[in-house]
This record gives sequence, structure tokens and C-alpha cells, in this order.
Amino acid sequence: MADGRDGRKATVDPKLLELLACPLTKGPLTWDPERSELISRVAKLAYPVRDGIPIMLPSEARPISPEDMLPPQPRLGGPS
Repeated sequence: MADGRDGRKATVDPKLLELLACPLTKGPLTWDPERSELISRVAKLAYPVRDGIPIMLPSEARPISPEDMLPPQPRLGGPS
């Protein structure tokens, strides 16, 4: 799925992903590259990424069902 404007898939900088948190739960987010979304498993919401910019508004998020959720993936970064 493209991010909308130029047909390319959106990406999220791994360092940015480490800093971002769900605005509702303050919990971690995982990146879904196929849908260009940031997933909050606790809130069961998918936040879109448009033109490389995460749209962290609950009103813009898509509710997700348990079937839609990706298997847990390790967060980028980690202990050094």
C-alpha cells in the first residue's frame, strides 16, 4: 500500500519509532510496512503515516480487530 502522494511506500525512521508512543495509552507502537501504519496493540488502533509523517490523532486512526494485528515484532533499538 502506498502512502498516497507519490506511489512509494512510506517508511518510519527507526529512531523516531523509539520515541513515538500511542497518544491514548502512552504504550509502544509497532510499524506495519504493508499498510504504512503505526499499530497500538493496547488501544487496538492503527495510526496512518502520510508522506512519511505519522498522523498521531485518534480521530484519524483506524480501529483494528485481533485478526488484523501483526504478530509481535521486536522494537527497533534496544540496549547498547
